[in-house]
Amino acid sequence: MTGSVERGLLLIGGGRMGEALASGLRRHGRGGEIVVVEALAARRAELGRAGLAVTASVEEGLAMLAGPPGPPVAQIGAVIAVKPHDVQAVARDLVGGAGRGGPEGGLELTRVLSIAAGITLGDLDAWLDPVPVLRAMPNTPALVGAAASAVAAGRRAGPADVEWAKEVLAAVGTVVELPEAALDAVTGLSGSGPAYVFMLAEALIDAGVLAGLARPVARDLAVQTLLGSARLLAETGEEPASLRAAVTSPGGTTAAGLRALEVAGLRAAVLDAVMAATERARELGRH
Repeated sequence: MTGSVERGLLLIGGGRMGEALASGLRRHGRGGEIVVVEALAARRAELGRAGLAVTASVEEGLAMLAGPPGPPVAQIGAVIAVKPHDVQAVARDLVGGAGRGGPEGGLELTRVLSIAAGITLGDLDAWLDPVPVLRAMPNTPALVGAAASAVAAGRRAGPADVEWAKEVLAAVGTVVELPEAALDAVTGLSGSGPAYVFMLAEALIDAGVLAGLARPVARDLAVQTLLGSARLLAETGEEPASLRAAVTSPGGTTAAGLRALEVAGLRAAVLDAVMAATERARELGRH
């Protein structure tokens, strides 16, 4: 809008995911001025020691980001990273706080991204009307800048809003845009996926110990094997089946191990896990 200037980002919720987003954006020089809203005093102190601007309420956060009265108006975006049952109250505070300021108060809330699980775009559109909204599902590797995230746009969100959301999420990993109907499958695959990988890591470590390795050695070897395999898959662009075949000699040790995994039903178990998590995400969304 004429007479407006990009100002910054209000990040509501200073948990681990909120901190990861704020730190990632700051590290990449994105998002402009960033203010984190966190209700817990002890957590605010931790975030402050990490060098983040932090406050206790949405109203205070908006005031920190607002420009002086009159043009140019400060345009800000907001990210909601709180528990699902707190989202409606946060939305009310956002709309009320920005509305009280208005152009005369030097503030315009331009778009909102929610990463709260199970809160639909329909709810967000209703609670934040008329602000464009987006919904995303990042996963916990965001904590180390390696998230897999998916974002879906609400009915008022345009291409510029989607690009803004992608930029926010790209600060902690990779991002894909999908329709909202696909987000439950994203939850089942990449949202819950780190837990499946951690369980595999546990099993590999225990197996190494069973085979005679010291636990610290088994841990180092298992973690590096998972990390190296993921990098090989990502950086070569080859299909998993091709890379698996390259490691498998006829009648060799890997072939014997793979046969044991097939007999145990590993592939079917993974399919069942993703589908079970997807269905549970759908159930939670309905309630």
